[in-house]
Amino acid sequence: MNVSVALAMPRARFSPADDLAREIVARVLRVVLVVLGLLLVLAGALIAPLPGPLGLPLTVVGLMLVLRNSFKARKQFVRFQHAHPKLIFPIRRLLRREPEVILVAWQQALRIERLVIPRRWRVAVRWRKSIKRRRR
Repeated sequence: MNVSVALAMPRARFSPADDLAREIVARVLRVVLVVLGLLLVLAGALIAPLPGPLGLPLTVVGLMLVLRNSFKARKQFVRFQHAHPKLIFPIRRLLRREPEVILVAWQQALRIERLVIPRRWRVAVRWRKSIKRRRR
């Protein structure tokens, strides 16, 4: 013997006051996330000179929060990207849904090596070429 009981819920009716409350909560949440993102970017910038790569992930997460929740910041980021594409490209690669962390780290290591070390002492490019030759 099967007995089915159906519970009927009254229809939810939303008033304009509910919509206003939702909008206010959304704006407050957006401001909180932007402030949190700015704090993370600041913390990442302060931690960056210390040994270890902890500053970069904090900065990237902070940028993600700021750029996803602030229209003005997104517009400024796009302007800066158009003005300085070589500076922003690694950051954009890290901001993707599936970031290319290892490739970005390798690219930055090559850039730093090129800036700091004289040509005859550079080893990173030679390492990569020797690894490629061994794989063939």
